[in-house]
Amino acid sequence: MPAPRLTRPVGRQGPGAIPHGLLESLDLIVARRASGALPGDRRAAGLGSGTELAQLRPYEVGDDVRQIDAAATARTGVPHVRLHVPERTLTTWIALDLSPSMAFGTADRLKSDVAEGVTHVIGRLAIRRAGRVALMTFGAGTPRLIPPRASKPGFVALQRALEEGVAPDGHHEPGALNGALRRIGRVATQPGLVVVISDWRDEDDWTRSLGALAQRHSVLAIEVRDPRESSVPAVGRLALVDPETGERIEVDTSRRSVRDRFEQIERERREKVARELRRLQVQQIVLSTEGDWLQALGRRLS
Repeated sequence: MPAPRLTRPVGRQGPGAIPHGLLESLDLIVARRASGALPGDRRAAGLGSGTELAQLRPYEVGDDVRQIDAAATARTGVPHVRLHVPERTLTTWIALDLSPSMAFGTADRLKSDVAEGVTHVIGRLAIRRAGRVALMTFGAGTPRLIPPRASKPGFVALQRALEEGVAPDGHHEPGALNGALRRIGRVATQPGLVVVISDWRDEDDWTRSLGALAQRHSVLAIEVRDPRESSVPAVGRLALVDPETGERIEVDTSRRSVRDRFEQIERERREKVARELRRLQVQQIVLSTEGDWLQALGRRLS
């Protein structure tokens, strides 16, 4: 399917202020959950520079003389060199939902605003300790990959992608989440951190792809919700439009049975997502368009 032209949603409020002090406190928390953002926590293949001793052996012609171990040389009378386990930086893969439903919001901001803020925070934290960050967008045509980059280029690439907006209403992308997860699984060959930011309203089965990722990577599922998605007010006849398909329906919200049925369907949908994430041992963080999403994120990560 050709990619639609992305649009900045009407009513966009932005993610709001992101205090520097809170970013500082989240830094080590995210590093611990990723099991490797700190130097020396993750290993690369082979031998090289690092802090963990891999081998102590007699000196051979061609070895780096700076690796000579004075203590072992003095003890044995034969020059010895120290070889270390090389360290490598952590790569954080962000999968960001750009489907039309992310442009919905009835509280302080849109779901896409919250997703933008979370992407900003995770991206900043990913590059702080010489790590790299990659972005995979989905729900707007073929998943788009911004390859892993470090330092300022990586963060600038994230910012440019976030400025483009989301897919327009009526653009339904079946299996978009599953496709993005599968593609990350193909390109992310080394263990890292995968953060999926979505409203998780994709009806297609994504569990197998997410489970495969969780076998190799640390995975964090961030779900963005709006309060109006879980219930409808009693305001009489109401016209509703599905942003994904553009389908329009009219319902009589004055009927209690209609409101109860709506709440039941939505509750079952959310419970199914949470149940599958628990089964896959993937941590779920639920954020809302109402209130301070950044404080809520910090509380769940701590």
